[in-house]
Amino acid sequence: MTIQQLEYVLAVDKHRHFGHAAEACFVTQPTLSAQIHKLESELDVVIFDRSKMPVIPTEIGLQLIEQAKKVVSESKGIYELISQLKGNISGVIKLGIIPTLAPYLLHLFIRNFIEKYPNVQLQVEELITEEIIKRLRNDELDLGIVVTPLEEQGIIEKPMFYEKFYAYLSKEHQLLANREVKVEDLMGDDFWILQQGHCFRDQVLNICEQSKFQRMNFHYESGSLEGLKNMVNRYKGVTLLPELATYELSEEEKTRLRPFAGEDPIREVSIILNRSFLKKRLVELLYNEITASIPADMTSKAHGKIVKFKY
Repeated sequence: MTIQQLEYVLAVDKHRHFGHAAEACFVTQPTLSAQIHKLESELDVVIFDRSKMPVIPTEIGLQLIEQAKKVVSESKGIYELISQLKGNISGVIKLGIIPTLAPYLLHLFIRNFIEKYPNVQLQVEELITEEIIKRLRNDELDLGIVVTPLEEQGIIEKPMFYEKFYAYLSKEHQLLANREVKVEDLMGDDFWILQQGHCFRDQVLNICEQSKFQRMNFHYESGSLEGLKNMVNRYKGVTLLPELATYELSEEEKTRLRPFAGEDPIREVSIILNRSFLKKRLVELLYNEITASIPADMTSKAHGKIVKFKY
């Protein structure tokens, strides 16, 4: 049995297709198939049911795959350990980040990080929280940046900062006369929200009771905060923006922001990792760079009241 054979098994489990798995491993399909067959013969088991399309693991295969993930992960840990002992700061970090954070957070720390650590390759992908968790569990990502708490078994959460929510109002909106807004003030207007699947949607609906929304004869749910902001700018109504998203607003647009009356609702932003994560030194350096790029008051829980919600 070899680590390479186990990696081939994991590739087939991921792609559920021998040809696609071979392409991902940069080998020919006969080579990959032969190595998996050799492993099956050595263990005297059948790992994949090849009569199905896509191929699926057998009952024994499922258990073997779970163990293979641990073995392959631990083997990669050897390289990580040696790199740390030598003092090398290099490698690849695969990062997933939710779309309501990526446009407003990445540019704050990316340049400094890659200039400080030129031998580190940072690969970033925008994904919804559910997909980030899935890929972390499958070792397809090293870490994610999401809104917490998640309370997901086997997932470590490292809080970084806390964002306030602000109401963003259209021009000549009646609530512009108020210095602060109340949740109940928002119910009489068209309220622009994100599409289903975005955790920010859940946070907004948790602040503002959905059943009380009075919809006009046009309903729109966007996939981005920029889409919501544009609808408020060009049409009318109100949406909610997280704090970092307000930093890039024009001076005129900032005059249409309103905080909430009373204790500010906030969301907690964290790095999340699989409990058996590797690349500890790289993750630590990235964490420090991100928190250093955020205004100091946002790194304290005293910033406001965390909004509780379910994904």
